[in-house]
This record gives sequence, C-alpha cells and structure tokens, in this order.
Amino acid sequence: MKQTHEFKIDLTLIDGDGDFSCPKCGTKISPDDESEEAYSILEPRVNTNGLEEVVIRCNRCCSQIQLTGFSSLQKND
Repeated sequence: MKQTHEFKIDLTLIDGDGDFSCPKCGTKISPDDESEEAYSILEPRVNTNGLEEVVIRCNRCCSQIQLTGFSSLQKND
C-alpha cells in the first residue's frame, strides 16, 4: 500500500507568477501548465466569495497539495 503525503501551501507567500516546487519531490508546478503533466486538480473548493482553495496531486510522487490564499489574491486584483 502506497502512503500519500499531504502538504499545504499558501499562495500569498510565493514570489513570482505562482510557480512552486512539490514539497516532496521538487517537481515544478506551474499554473500555466494546462497539460496536467506535472499535476492533476483533485478538488476546487469555493465559498460565497469565490475560490477558497484547490487540492492538487503531484503526478510524479502522488503527494496531495492543498493550495490556499486565493481569497487574498482575489482582493488584490
């Protein structure tokens, strides 16, 4: 049985265009990658204010990564 690793990343703490490395294996994860080669979106979570968080899976090591901070980023637009 394969163990799943879970991580939480606050996007407001990332410099640049939103690219980051998988905390377990270092694979580059970019919001511009629409091919789902590096990661897959598992679950977008929304509330009345819009997108709250997104759970993704790194396709290289199968870690689940919870991305937060969308509400703060939407206020800055």
